[in-house]
Amino acid sequence: MDRRNFLKTTSTVLAGSALAPALLGGKSVPADSQGRLVFPLNRNWRYKRAFVEGAHGREFDDASFERVVIPHTNVRLPWHSFDDKQYEFVSIYRRRFRLPAAARGKRVFVDFEGVMTASTVWINGVSLGEYKGGYTPFSFDLTPHVDFDGENVLAVDVDSTERPDIPPFGYQIDYLTFGGIYREVWLRIVPPIFIENVFAKPKAVLSEQPGLDVDCYLQHTEASHDTLTLEVELREGDRVQAKATQRVPASEASTDPVAHTVHFDNLRAIKLWDLDHPNLYSVQVRLLKGSELVDQDARTVGFREARFTDHGFELNGKVIKLRGLDRHQTFPFVGQAMPGRAQRSDARVLRKKLKCNIVRTSHYPQSRHFLDACDETGLLVLEEIPGWQHIGDEAWKLVSIDNLSRMIRRDWNRPSIILWGVRINESRDDHDFYTRTNAVAHRLDPTRQTCGIRNFLSSEFLEDVFTMNDFGFPLKPPNHPRYLNTEFVGHTYPTKTIDQVERLTEHTLRHARIHDQLASDPQYAGGLGWCAFDYNTHADFGSGDRICYHGVTDIFREPKPAAGFYKSQCDPSDEVVLEPAFHWARGDESVGFNKAVVCSNCDHLKFYIAGKLVAEADPNKADFAHLRYAPFVADLGHAVEKWGDLRIEGYLNGNQAIVKTLSGRGVDQKFAVLSDDTQLHADGADSTRVVLRVTDEFGAIRPFANDTIKLNLEGPAEIIGDNPFALIGGTGAIWIRAKEQPGTVQLTATHPVLGAQRVTFEIAPSPPESV
Repeated sequence: MDRRNFLKTTSTVLAGSALAPALLGGKSVPADSQGRLVFPLNRNWRYKRAFVEGAHGREFDDASFERVVIPHTNVRLPWHSFDDKQYEFVSIYRRRFRLPAAARGKRVFVDFEGVMTASTVWINGVSLGEYKGGYTPFSFDLTPHVDFDGENVLAVDVDSTERPDIPPFGYQIDYLTFGGIYREVWLRIVPPIFIENVFAKPKAVLSEQPGLDVDCYLQHTEASHDTLTLEVELREGDRVQAKATQRVPASEASTDPVAHTVHFDNLRAIKLWDLDHPNLYSVQVRLLKGSELVDQDARTVGFREARFTDHGFELNGKVIKLRGLDRHQTFPFVGQAMPGRAQRSDARVLRKKLKCNIVRTSHYPQSRHFLDACDETGLLVLEEIPGWQHIGDEAWKLVSIDNLSRMIRRDWNRPSIILWGVRINESRDDHDFYTRTNAVAHRLDPTRQTCGIRNFLSSEFLEDVFTMNDFGFPLKPPNHPRYLNTEFVGHTYPTKTIDQVERLTEHTLRHARIHDQLASDPQYAGGLGWCAFDYNTHADFGSGDRICYHGVTDIFREPKPAAGFYKSQCDPSDEVVLEPAFHWARGDESVGFNKAVVCSNCDHLKFYIAGKLVAEADPNKADFAHLRYAPFVADLGHAVEKWGDLRIEGYLNGNQAIVKTLSGRGVDQKFAVLSDDTQLHADGADSTRVVLRVTDEFGAIRPFANDTIKLNLEGPAEIIGDNPFALIGGTGAIWIRAKEQPGTVQLTATHPVLGAQRVTFEIAPSPPESV
């Protein structure tokens, strides 16, 4: 079966990225406006945890179904020690809607951003087909079966089982996929000739005459007998930087979109996108018939040149050593069904708290909200297709190639994305398959390089960049001039927040050793450690409780000591960092504590015990000669015999820049409740993390506090998580999810000894959905 016939049999439209970014943020176009209309379809769904015969028609009574809001997980689960079979079932979702009068004479599409794992979509009792795949967007044309005057019913059968005909399934995978309509849904109403997609390609950005080619893909669902005009504006905020037009000749109807390129030259005032200054522009596209607006759309772009060369990775002509982590997009309790705020928060953790400059979306395309934040914060991205080691039959491969196309066409405007991962993670060689995936990527996007994640050096090299998972030490030497390490440490040294000091410190040093070796040779473009966050997994992986403790933070995004190493690699002008790779305890090592490992970007440290100076240290360049900011190792020797509080002072150029104190009392002193945000929107989905911590008197986490915290919530919101919540490693988190009513919410968290703490949230009104 060739790709064209494959797409026909799926009945889906390869137009999953045809939504204007402003509208994707939650705004709907007024019904009396010209051009397209886009409405969110995220509230007022009815849900049943079972397949229900006859539940697809308009007349079916769904009053007994649960009312849910998208993003939605098909079942909420504990944060660990659960069976994946609990979410592997077929469920049904139903949504009633009425079209605005302005929809008449136009095409009506439903756009799904992500449903796990296979979706059979129905409109008014008519099956539109099945889409296979949980990580990529898809659309269905509702027009032939929609009622323009009365009520319509959209129904979706969601198969969340691990079907072997759909990537990544077919064998083992070391992560869980969960289930449900876990990304947003949209109703898109467009004219018969509409803008299907936009690809804005910066060119010659380092020259004195940078430019931009804007490919505008037009879909002709019926013949056009008039000459149309494409009008494109490049904007920085509200200011128009440049404007250009292109005539579109009359055309017959076609099943495939046709690209028309609008050129911009001599864009002299353009600001480049880079890590520290992620300057963004918007490309506004209007399709006109004379002076009448036919359709309009927009994309966000950035101007940068990103290439892997035999000198490493170069951004805008400057060599940058890549330092990052791999990310799974799953969360406790709800799997992948977290809304935009939580997804964006992960990007901020990686860029601002862990100081990474690159992330890999392992092992699948991830939330657009996460990628939006990467664009906005200057976090580079390696994005890859769904899969883990296994390659299926030809039909499976066609689904994978379709995944690749949808991933690229969704994200090809993003300046943060520097590599397309076109190979199934750690799979065997397959010359014909990977020749096809590379060809598809280069045809769709000639501006970016490709890579393929493998775990053996003898692998056939078909991509532009050789990307390698190498869990040994020392690392294997690069065997190609463009070489990037994409996984290390991880499963070879799983580490929990409750582990003893020796393991926590060694976990930290293993990450430091790898990055030191990566810094020793320019042929290493850099590396991404496995991984950012602990994650749920199958029974045949992990530590026996359905968790892989491979992260430098725990599953709640709370840091382990290894997180301090990544954080310490930033310039002190960004943040002065001092992070001990241990908790302060005299007897939690095999032969007692004596060597203090600290990750810091200071140039000198002083150590005091019980107020007495007992040691000084400089960066350990003997063991970490190539790191810009090497860890410190201070031998405290017999000084620990006169036990007390540990005070560490960090110095820069002889001046004290930072101080951190760890209590020597061994007593839980404080209970803290820390919310990432205190303002939410009453859309039924908006959520924020609330961290629960027990600390010493100086704010250091007490890693063996395991108290049960009782939670009480008052107001229009709900708790996502356990209640009561048992701390793990002295910490943990729940999420607060707004309901659909505005108001004030108060969370009271009560520790059995340390008392109660309260957080107040304001839930702002959110406009109701219009259809």
